[in-house]
Amino acid sequence: MRLNEILDHLTVIQLTGDFFANEITGICYNSAKVTKDSIFVAVKGYKTDGHLYALDAYSKGAAAIVVEYLYSIPDEIFRRSGQAKIVVADTRKALASLSAAYYGFPSRKLRLYGVTGTKGKTTTTFFIKKVLEKAGHKTGLIGTIANMIGDETIPTELTTPESVELNALFARMVAEGCTAAVMEASSHSLSLKRTHGLDFDGAIFTNLSSEHRDFHETMDDYASAKKILFDGLKTGAPAVYNIDDEFGCFISKDTEGRKISFGKLGGNYRLENISFDFSGTSFTIDHGGVKTDLRTNLVGEFNAFNAAAAYTLMVESGYDKDLVAEAIAETPQVDGRFELIKKGEKKVLIDYAHSPGALEQVLISINSLAGESPVYTVVGCGGNRDKTKRPVMGKIASEMSAKAVITSDNPRDEDPEEIIREVVGGIEKDNFIVEVDREEAIKKAILESPENAIILVAGKGHETYQIVKGVKSHFSDREVAEKYLNEIRY
Repeated sequence: MRLNEILDHLTVIQLTGDFFANEITGICYNSAKVTKDSIFVAVKGYKTDGHLYALDAYSKGAAAIVVEYLYSIPDEIFRRSGQAKIVVADTRKALASLSAAYYGFPSRKLRLYGVTGTKGKTTTTFFIKKVLEKAGHKTGLIGTIANMIGDETIPTELTTPESVELNALFARMVAEGCTAAVMEASSHSLSLKRTHGLDFDGAIFTNLSSEHRDFHETMDDYASAKKILFDGLKTGAPAVYNIDDEFGCFISKDTEGRKISFGKLGGNYRLENISFDFSGTSFTIDHGGVKTDLRTNLVGEFNAFNAAAAYTLMVESGYDKDLVAEAIAETPQVDGRFELIKKGEKKVLIDYAHSPGALEQVLISINSLAGESPVYTVVGCGGNRDKTKRPVMGKIASEMSAKAVITSDNPRDEDPEEIIREVVGGIEKDNFIVEVDREEAIKKAILESPENAIILVAGKGHETYQIVKGVKSHFSDREVAEKYLNEIRY
């Protein structure tokens, strides 16, 4: 594809230079990755601004430099260089549009479904992937745990990749025979326009609770970011939302999609008779008087909601309700999501709960199953992230557990002990201990708790690393829990 062809898909304010360059070799937003005849798009990042590197990209032979600021790079150098300067109103939107065009608009070649919300995105996407596969689609998945093309797993560090990587991944899915895909749409990615221009065939809003307050100043800002997914839906696409959540109606109100609600308190698809134990969860969906019994291996009322969201979207997308129910029943345990490990009577649950709302929901489920068993919670808060949640997390862990073990959780560049002091600041009861070293914290919770204890290890879930003082090293809550459970002798 030549530059003049790709520019047909971009709204341009000003053009300077040569627009009939050689074949474009790629789309870049990092000047270090610029190759000859690629397009460099200058975007504002967290730590720096791509406009500062426009001249560097030019010197490396980029066919075009895309900028928002008219004077970020002089017009004069493009007069006879064979290169082009392109000024647009929004370089992030331009990056998404150029990426989609460069890779041949791959999202249009897939049945693509998006899931947004604070909690439940990962689990819901795995339910949907299983349904699509049972219906005969080779299916791609993009999310927190991993990106997948069919059964192939591709490691990921971002819930939703940047638009270039996102479109490249969709193109690879198409090339490898995928006919459908499902993705988590984080509030960051929606705000930063990574999903701009994607052709979604349906979307889900799971719920909203306080999270990412380092990025979103208010809950209204956070909700507005989530709303972007629904605002971009095409006419008639299923727009599935949790009507029990106070933000559900707000997020769905302006969509051109077909609004469909689910919930326990009401909605088009109503959840009834939710029950669960450590083997799984059962519930009934009432849709217009027709009742369907559903069962999942995943545990907790929140997983009934995740399964109901997936069921609603897939049925409204035209899939047979019995096939959907069977697929939900067959969906395996999702790594790090209420994942049970046990020895004798002692149970350890590994869960990704790293926000107040998620931690509370998990502990509600655990306490409802605990009976006479004491609940121990190992929890911390990540560094370089929302500080407002730290005392709230401490308070929830203490109030809803027999004992809380406050520890580190990816302190990154912050002082681990200072983070822990902020977490402890919210605790009002005298039922906690502090252990900075996360492995020691898990060890103490397992070896020093009663024989019948239930230990929640919260915050990291599927993650297999720990970042301390900027150094990333291997660390798995599951591996550590298994190690010390195996030390128990009865």
